[in-house]
Amino acid sequence: MKIDSKTRFSIIVLISGWFILFGVIPLVLLVITSFLTMDPANLVRLSFSLKAYSQLLIDPSYIIVFIRSVKLALITTLLCLGLGYPFAWYTARMPPRWRTSVLVLLMIPFWTNSLVRTYAMRMVLGTQGILNKALLSLGFIHTPLRIMYTDYAVVAGLFYLMLPFMVLPLYATIEKLNFQLVEAARDLGAGAASAFIKVIFPLTLPGIMAGCVMVFVPTMGLFYVASLLGGARQLLVGNLIQQQFLNARNWPLGSATSIVLIIFMAVMLIGYGLLLRRFGRGKGISG
Repeated sequence: MKIDSKTRFSIIVLISGWFILFGVIPLVLLVITSFLTMDPANLVRLSFSLKAYSQLLIDPSYIIVFIRSVKLALITTLLCLGLGYPFAWYTARMPPRWRTSVLVLLMIPFWTNSLVRTYAMRMVLGTQGILNKALLSLGFIHTPLRIMYTDYAVVAGLFYLMLPFMVLPLYATIEKLNFQLVEAARDLGAGAASAFIKVIFPLTLPGIMAGCVMVFVPTMGLFYVASLLGGARQLLVGNLIQQQFLNARNWPLGSATSIVLIIFMAVMLIGYGLLLRRFGRGKGISG
């Protein structure tokens, strides 16, 4: 079906208008607000200031929150990669009639809001939760473990929410993998480890990078996971932004924190693009 020029123009205008209204304008307002001055009575005062950015760079408490957010996001990403890679590998090697069922089971949690699933994790990790009751009944522990309101609970919640985002790009990459290259490497004397390092890993590197970016970037902003599972002391950057806007009513600092987080994510996406261009189109695919 051919689309006439008037319809095409209307679609472009609608999409561009939507993007400008809900993407560009809020971002511009965020940038402007970050350079204004806090005013408890009116939220902000129209006076140029770099105080918000200087606070983020000088105050050690904010730096600690950023470092901690990166640490937990990195741990979550590595855990998702460690479990997601073999899961995606064996799923891609299954007979076609089983693959759909496994992928549907993987996607079922997406049918429920992530906030509801985070509340469900409280029922699993709590002192009287499913995990402690199971360990007690099996005799592995004699007193309930204190998991809630720790970094372990936050990482467990992030891992549970973000695992599918790692599995799906890995599965898409592995499914397209030419397994004849792996068999050729084995025929030429390469062991399992050597074949993985020299053949499988380079060929699946684009999927690994895509999965890592899709897990790491959103994890930095999932403030409700840290709030519900980690408590008030287990803050991520997302919690810091929420507190500045809603509790402290320091909109310039909240905006500045948001801009720094956006820049950090943009740098990661640019780095992903450069790595994909270098390895994905070069040695990783053709080698």
